[in-house]
Amino acid sequence: MDAVMLSRLQFAVAVFFHFIFVPLTLGLSVLLAWMETRYVKTGDEIWKKHVKFWGRLFVINFTLGVVTGITLEFQFGTNWSRYAEYVGDIFGSLLAIEATLAFFLESTFLAVWHFGWNRLGKKTHLLSIWLVAIASNLSALWIILANGFMQHPVGYVINEGAKRAELADFWAVLSNDYAWGMYGHTLAGSWALAGFFVLGVSAWHLLRNSKTDFFRRSFAMAAPFTLVMVFILCLTGHEQGKIVAEHQPTKLAAMESHWRTAKNVPFYLLAVPNADEERNSVEAIGIPGMTSWLAYQNTDAEVKGLKDFPKEDRPPVAPVFWSFRLMVALGCLFVLLAVAAVIQRGRERPCSGLLKALVWNIPLPYVCLALGWTVAEVGRQPWIVFGLMRTSDAVSPVPPGDIAISLVAFAVVYTVLGILDIYLLRKYAVQGPGA
Repeated sequence: MDAVMLSRLQFAVAVFFHFIFVPLTLGLSVLLAWMETRYVKTGDEIWKKHVKFWGRLFVINFTLGVVTGITLEFQFGTNWSRYAEYVGDIFGSLLAIEATLAFFLESTFLAVWHFGWNRLGKKTHLLSIWLVAIASNLSALWIILANGFMQHPVGYVINEGAKRAELADFWAVLSNDYAWGMYGHTLAGSWALAGFFVLGVSAWHLLRNSKTDFFRRSFAMAAPFTLVMVFILCLTGHEQGKIVAEHQPTKLAAMESHWRTAKNVPFYLLAVPNADEERNSVEAIGIPGMTSWLAYQNTDAEVKGLKDFPKEDRPPVAPVFWSFRLMVALGCLFVLLAVAAVIQRGRERPCSGLLKALVWNIPLPYVCLALGWTVAEVGRQPWIVFGLMRTSDAVSPVPPGDIAISLVAFAVVYTVLGILDIYLLRKYAVQGPGA
């Protein structure tokens, strides 16, 4: 537990906890904007009730997300000062744009929307929630462009005199294919999570015959939205896999626990990696050529194995491999649940088994997104900026004991905030509309 590992753990605690709030903000803001559009177009008061009910849950989630996001950015100065010094010219500009352009727009118009009921005209009030939705998703874009630079650095030059990377081509940073692939996949996952959140809460009330007319409409609205997002999630995941194969072959090899360079590489449905012996302890039910096809659209394509790379340049295989497998398994489950929800949406009362499954499913999209980010971030190791700067060279010169104290403090505070968030969301979700 040296300064590097402790700093990584602290950042992991902060970023994973912050990301609990982000996807629901991204997806639910769009659903709220769509609900209020229906209200303004039709004048049907039931849609206004939907906006107010789901909007209350959105505001709770957004507020706690802001608190955790602010502390997260400070860590680039406290724990990763050498990283900030070396690539801050590129990374910092993207974070500055996110704060001044997207976040201020998002937070300002959320206040206008939240306090503007009965004070603004219907169309002006509707515009404010659409601006919140657009700004929220635009905020995610700038953050992921910054992360995309860490995954696939472009648009920079090395200033040998200053001993740092400097921005040379802002358009190259903006058009980074790795970042846009991540953005599309993250957005689809976040919108799908919001859909499953609405389905899960609606299912809880329908199981108890509580406000059935209200929640039957929520269920019917969210089901097709969720199904479309889940299919887009699968497609964007496949496309991002091809980008990973092009730019980070070590990450691809770790995701598949692929050790020896070969052509026509199979995809094993059952595999257990053994990093110590540089092989898989178990390999069973292989689909010939599937890994080659998934990565390069050609079953005869060559896929580099981990043994072709120096050990010091390889990511840890087990966490990347198992996170990837669990993520894919959950994605398959989401397809089945979304299809079932669409089939059942027209019924007076959907199947109780499906409703129970949707309630229990509420936390699983959060888990799936966390697994995806584990693949992305742990799979990039040992680089903090892939191929440019190692994680061990990026940490601040801070005593490990100080980092350990702050790590414990962060964990305690975030645990309290997490309990508060779950308590408030559950409280108002259970109370239902009009509470």
